[in-house]
Amino acid sequence: MEKTTFEQMLQAGVHFGHLKRKWNPHMAPYIFTEKKGIHIIDLHKTAVKLDEAAAAMKQIAKSGKKILFVATKKQAKEIVAERVKAVGMPYVTERWSGGMLTNFATIRKGVRKMSQIDKMEQDGTLNTMSKRERLQVSRQRAKLEKNLGSISDLTRIPSAIFIVDVVKENIALAEAQKLGIPVFAMVDTNSDPRPVDFPIPANDDASRSIGLVLDVLVQAVAEGLQDRKTDKDQADAQAAAKKAKAEAAKAETEVKEEAPAEAPAAAEEAPAEEAKAEDKADEKKA
Repeated sequence: MEKTTFEQMLQAGVHFGHLKRKWNPHMAPYIFTEKKGIHIIDLHKTAVKLDEAAAAMKQIAKSGKKILFVATKKQAKEIVAERVKAVGMPYVTERWSGGMLTNFATIRKGVRKMSQIDKMEQDGTLNTMSKRERLQVSRQRAKLEKNLGSISDLTRIPSAIFIVDVVKENIALAEAQKLGIPVFAMVDTNSDPRPVDFPIPANDDASRSIGLVLDVLVQAVAEGLQDRKTDKDQADAQAAAKKAKAEAAKAETEVKEEAPAEAPAAAEEAPAEEAKAEDKADEKKA
């Protein structure tokens, strides 16, 4: 996994915080200085925290668990959707539905409803409905797709959650805390890093900054998934080799068991052939 350089973070504007008057005192350990009334984030600490978060995400992905990415702010929507979709992880970019984690069973009902509508469309049931009913169903399907389409593959509560801007996504953060789900998050100078398990001090308002952090984390997830696939292939190869070895040993044992049984039969045939040869000799003499 390639480490992000200091220059890359500077160019992306990761170091820019909020105005001094909007700061959260708990972010003091991550603030380097103040310039023209704006706090500057210490990028050395950002690099360390980003590496820690990436390593933890890699292990979660390697274990086959899901990480939910949450970013509903305008600057982050497209970036998160584009990058996270590539690694097959669930994400929320439209609106955080209250209870998406704490009331997960109800959310799953919405996903099942979406699947039912798709099935109705495939088997022709929708065509038997009136035009008004079809329109209502299609609108319901579009609404469900908008809010839940990106988490339709999430069959259980995620093992971790990544948040862009914990101030805006405070409900998602509270739900994750309530369920004891590990939280990864970009925390700006106006945020409280205490509820976050893996805080990444960074500018959460600039799209380039968000994109840079996401690139590192998504790459870590992709590497974790690749390692999992490699381990699985190796395990399958070892199992196949073990099975082949066992079958070869079994076949060898069967051959050894058949060999002694054939030997007495050959011994019985030898005297019979000798007797036939003697009879022929006697007939010639006669």
